[in-house]
Amino acid sequence: MAPQKLQIACAGLGRMGKRHALHFLNRTPRAQLVAASTPDETEIQWAKQHLEPWGVRIYTSYDEMIKQEGLQAVVIASVTTVHAEQAIKAIDANLHVLCEKPLSTSVEISQSVVDAASKKPNLKVMCGFSRRFDNSYRDAFTKMDNGLIGRPSIFRSQTCDKLDPSGFFVAYAEFSGGIFVDCSIHDIDLALWFFGQDSRVKSVVSSGITAVQPELRKHKDVDNAVGIVEFYGGQIAYLFCSRMMAAGQDDATEIIGTDGKLQVNAQPMSNLVNIYEAGGVKREIPGDYYGRFEQAFVNEANEFTACCLDGTKLPMKLAGAVQAVKIGCALQESLNSGKKISFDETGRRVELAVL
Repeated sequence: MAPQKLQIACAGLGRMGKRHALHFLNRTPRAQLVAASTPDETEIQWAKQHLEPWGVRIYTSYDEMIKQEGLQAVVIASVTTVHAEQAIKAIDANLHVLCEKPLSTSVEISQSVVDAASKKPNLKVMCGFSRRFDNSYRDAFTKMDNGLIGRPSIFRSQTCDKLDPSGFFVAYAEFSGGIFVDCSIHDIDLALWFFGQDSRVKSVVSSGITAVQPELRKHKDVDNAVGIVEFYGGQIAYLFCSRMMAAGQDDATEIIGTDGKLQVNAQPMSNLVNIYEAGGVKREIPGDYYGRFEQAFVNEANEFTACCLDGTKLPMKLAGAVQAVKIGCALQESLNSGKKISFDETGRRVELAVL
C-alpha cells in the first residue's frame, strides 16, 4: 500500500501563493497538492500552466474549493484581509490550516482564529512564521537554549527589503497593517521565540521616516522605522525595518546574553563566492526575502505536513501569532502618535501619569 499523502489545497496564487503551491506540489513528498483557488484571471492562467497539468483542480471560489471531496488541509496565501475569514471557514470544514502571516492586522480578528481552532483540537492550525524553520535561526536558538550565552537580555533584529521602485509597497500599505505589522512581524515573532513565548510586554515605542516613498504617508506608513519593545523581567528588543536597501535583502539578528552573543546573517551572502575585481572584493546577497528563506519555507511545508499526518505537536503555539500582531499594532500606533505605549503585567493597556 502506498504511504498516505496529505491532500492539500492552496488559497491565493499571488507572489507567496505561487511559491507555497509549488512547494507542496514538488518539494513536499508526503503531500499532494490537489486544488488551488484565486479570483484573479492572471493567476488562473498561471495555474493552468503550472498546476493543472499535474492534476491540480483550479477554482475561482475558495468556498467551493474547500468542499472538494477528500481534502484534508489548506495553505492560505490570499490577501491579508481575508486570512482570518478563510482560516475559520477551513477550520469549520474540519481542515488543517497553514496560514501566511499575519492572521489579521487586527488583534481581535486574529484572536477569533485562535478561538475557532481551540474548538477543534484535532486540527493542526499554524501561522507561518518562516524564520522559525530556518536552519541558522534554529541553530542559534539551540545554542542559546543550551546556555551558551547565558541569559538572553537584548534582542536586535532587522528586516530590510531591497528597494522596489514599482510602487508595490505603496499600494500594499493600504491593507498591510503598516510596516511593523507586515515587515517587522517576523522579528517580533523571533523575539518572542528567543525570549520565551510567554514573555510579557511592558512598553513599546517607535519612530520612522519616509525616505524614498513619500506616497506611503497617505496610508500612515513609512519606509524606514525603528521600534523598541521592553519586556517585564528585564529584556529589550530593538527592531529595524526598511524598504530601501540598495544591494538586496539584508535581514539579520543578534541575541545578546549575559555570557556572550549570537549573530545570524550579520554579513548577508547568496553563497560562498567572492568576486575579485579592480574596485575590490565583494559578495552578492539575496535579491529578496524568498532568496534568503527559500529553504525555510520548504521546511515549513514538510513539517506542517508531518504534523498533520502523524498527529504530532506543531512547533509553535497559534496564540503567539496574536501576541505578535498585538505588539506590531502597538508599534504602528506609537509610530503615528509619537507616544510610548505601556501595558500592565496582564497585558492590558495602561496610561501613565504625565507631569
